[in-house]
Formats: sequence, C-alpha cells, structure tokens
Amino acid sequence: MTVEEAIRTRKSVRQFLDKPIEDEKIKALLEAARLAPSASNRQEGRFVVVTDAGTRKRLVGAAANQRFVGEAACVIACCADTDMHEMKCDQLCYPIDVAIQIDHMTLRAVELGLGTCWIGAFYEDRVKDVLGIPDSIRVVELLTIGYPADASVRSKNRLSLDQIVHYEKW
Repeated sequence: MTVEEAIRTRKSVRQFLDKPIEDEKIKALLEAARLAPSASNRQEGRFVVVTDAGTRKRLVGAAANQRFVGEAACVIACCADTDMHEMKCDQLCYPIDVAIQIDHMTLRAVELGLGTCWIGAFYEDRVKDVLGIPDSIRVVELLTIGYPADASVRSKNRLSLDQIVHYEKW
C-alpha cells in the first residue's frame, strides 16, 4: 500500500469487530508515532494504551458517552508531557506535535488493516482519573483502534483544490 492509498482509504471507524489487535500491530502504530517530527525535536507526546475491556468501558463516560469508544479493541490516550513551549508564531507546540503523531498512527493503521477514530469530545479530568494520568500531563486526543466492522471504502465528499488553495497570497 502506498501512502496515497492509505490517505485515500482512511476513514473514521465507529463500528469494530470483536477481535483483539495483535501486540506487534499496536507496537507498529506506536513506532509510527515515535518517528513523527516535533517542534525543536521536543518529543512531548506520551501514550497510554488501553486494551482492557473494563477500562475501555469506563472511558465511554469520560469520552462524552460515545459508546463505540468501549467497543474498540484498543484506545490510546494521546497525551503530552509539556512545558507549554510556544513557537515564535505564538502557537503551542504540543497540540500540533501530538496531532502529527496521531496522523502517523492512523495512516499506519490503514496499512495494517485497522480502523481508527480521533476522539476530541472528552472530559480531560475524567480521562485522567480513569487512566491515572498525572495532573501535569495534558490529554490531547483519544484514538480508538480496531478491526473495522465494515471494510468498504466510500468516496469522500471533499472540497476541490480550487476551493481551498490560494497561491502567493489570499
């Protein structure tokens, strides 16, 4: 599979097969995250891998009651151990860097036959409580991972390049 094929076929998956993910595949996803670039090579991303069914069920409430969070074979809490460093443009580094790591994992997941869904609707304090994450760590996103119940690929409704791109100036 090429990177372009992974990009074109990646979709948000919210229905999963009741099938565990092999350890080597989870490690491959984490390795993809580890290899991602970060601002000034700060490498602030940290990950809590959750495969225990009981803990995943407890995360449902922490994830704005999205039932499928508990049905995924794995949930990764994508976090940052950050000093709140800002780039010269006044943007915090850690949300951008962790997002790059998540994107690396989602594309690698497609290659491995796995489905993922970014979860941004969650209660950080509840996630920290369920997973024992220290107060000093920020939870950026939750990532559900599993074997998709529906492997079909539908066409994506996306704006054309002409609608989203400007050259030289706006």
